[in-house]
Amino acid sequence: MNFSDLNFQPHPVAAGGVQAKHFFDNGYGISVVRFNGSYGYEQGLYESAVLKGTEEDWHICYDSVITDDVLGYQTEEEVEVLLYEIENIYI
Repeated sequence: MNFSDLNFQPHPVAAGGVQAKHFFDNGYGISVVRFNGSYGYEQGLYESAVLKGTEEDWHICYDSVITDDVLGYQTEEEVEVLLYEIENIYI
């Protein structure tokens, strides 16, 4: 999956911000945001979080093999690496 495949929508809480969520068959997903106050916003960069669950029922996963927090200051290329890593987490 590429960064350009993400479907950005208006952020549900942060006015003027955007968010894309995508879930993989392994039960993990990603949230990618950019809004005034997100880590990297001032530099035009993104903040990402590993998600656990489904589109209907999910939470931020703070104990994945990838990270234990959100990841700020992400370039599009870094988000693509994260997409690959999340898609390849084995349960």
